[in-house]
Amino acid sequence: MLEQLNLDAIDDLAGAQQALRLVLNLVEELKQENQALREQVQQLRDEIARLKGEQGRPAIKGNKKKAPDHSSERERKQRKPRRKRSKLDQIKIDREEVLPVDPRSLPPDAEFKGYETVVVQDVRLQTDNVRFLREKYDSPQSQQSYLAPLPPGYSGQFGPTVRALVIAFYYAAGMSESKIGDLLAQMGISISAGQISNLLVKQSAPWQAEAASVLQAGLASSDWQHLDETATRVDGVNHYCHVLCNPFYSWYATRPRKDRLTLIAVLQHTAEPRYLINRQTFDYLASFNVPQWAQALIGQWPHDAPIAQETIQAWLARDLAGRLNDQQQARVLEAAALSAYYAQEEVPLIPILLTDDASQFRHLSETHALCWIHEGRHYKKLTPFVPLHRDLLDDFLGEFWAYYHQLQQYRADPQPADAARLRQRFEELFTTETGYAALDKRIALTYAKGEQLLVVLDHPTLPLHNNPAELAARQRVRKRDVSFGPRTQEGVTAWDTFMSLAETTKKLGLSFYEYVLDRVAQRNAIPPLADLIRQQSDAATIPIPP
Repeated sequence: MLEQLNLDAIDDLAGAQQALRLVLNLVEELKQENQALREQVQQLRDEIARLKGEQGRPAIKGNKKKAPDHSSERERKQRKPRRKRSKLDQIKIDREEVLPVDPRSLPPDAEFKGYETVVVQDVRLQTDNVRFLREKYDSPQSQQSYLAPLPPGYSGQFGPTVRALVIAFYYAAGMSESKIGDLLAQMGISISAGQISNLLVKQSAPWQAEAASVLQAGLASSDWQHLDETATRVDGVNHYCHVLCNPFYSWYATRPRKDRLTLIAVLQHTAEPRYLINRQTFDYLASFNVPQWAQALIGQWPHDAPIAQETIQAWLARDLAGRLNDQQQARVLEAAALSAYYAQEEVPLIPILLTDDASQFRHLSETHALCWIHEGRHYKKLTPFVPLHRDLLDDFLGEFWAYYHQLQQYRADPQPADAARLRQRFEELFTTETGYAALDKRIALTYAKGEQLLVVLDHPTLPLHNNPAELAARQRVRKRDVSFGPRTQEGVTAWDTFMSLAETTKKLGLSFYEYVLDRVAQRNAIPPLADLIRQQSDAATIPIPP
């Protein structure tokens, strides 16, 4: 950068400004480099001390500093007037009680003027333990015994209400198993930790079937889907919880990895991706820059027939191992898996997928849209040292969010002329050069994503952000903070299944507890959730999120 600093050119204002910009950007670079070197020097000092048998700098945690705020909620949300709504019409009245006035306290001329209504909410926490006396008959002739069956929903030592409460407390209310046990004990229920665990994990097959049908209906319920993931742990091992959702459902899938192969399997609700070699495979191989000679070898593999995981791995080992690196071999698998995904007809394909800008989300849908909120966070992470650069960043962020609000207005009333104007404004805004090098680089990166960021201009019902998936992922984070994580594959399946059902019932306007009780008690008064998803998606216009 110093090579560009020409003192002879500072005989005019423009030259002086250019020179100062170079110096200020150099200051920013040196500040960041200095901070990185300070941290590295301290690490090396600690390592030298350790090698000499001494103690390094003690790892004493200081007062916890406030984490950097990369949220854009304040900038993106426009203040709206609050309307206080009455909750009385939402409260179910279970009983009505007339409270009389003591006649002795009334004067002789008192006249009855009706009632003043007061609504008080309360619950009853009491046991309903039942001793069933089951009639029993023996038939000497047939040598058989006949025993009266228990009512629907009763099995084992606990009735449907306890079983439904345990599931709702754990998966919807975020309580730990120990606290559920404490609460039930206070209510007079004798239940062990093992029994609670069994209620939460065992016999989840019917629930799994309903969760699978939720995914099928959810994928077909709108033209776009949200997708995100969050870190989690299974028996102490790092995993990832993938979240797929739209306004009508949420679906969770925990897997050991978060690569594109894993996501393809998640979208098909399979343990491993399926594979297929067809014409489309070679389009993907070309886009992944797989060498031509490797494509020629792959062209000799059987076409247009399903390929098992073990088979394609054997072909890779036979023909390409040692000649392609690990990343290139992964691209070959991804190309075959994508071909199989788009050829199958078992699960609906996703027309538009809205995510952050992680590379593994590419090619999973016909159109890939990017989250504006995530893009804004990149700018919030810039930490300019020079006051002028801080001002430039603040000014640009103001224009960034002003443009975001214009996109919101367009979604509410999409007009072709406005779409053309917004495309032109994007071109102007994200080709800006401020003179702050880090900011200009960030602006250029946003400009390169223009096609994905402006999908909304062709599809106005598409949200501008991926917040629904992030909020759903946050539910798993909160659950993880309380219960750490499942320890078995059976537990993983239960976590994914019940969290999917809990979040979906919330979106459908149902009580998760009432839903679980309905299924456990075998009432079946609540229709299948998949049917409700289809009904709501067919009957209502998809709400436009803010």
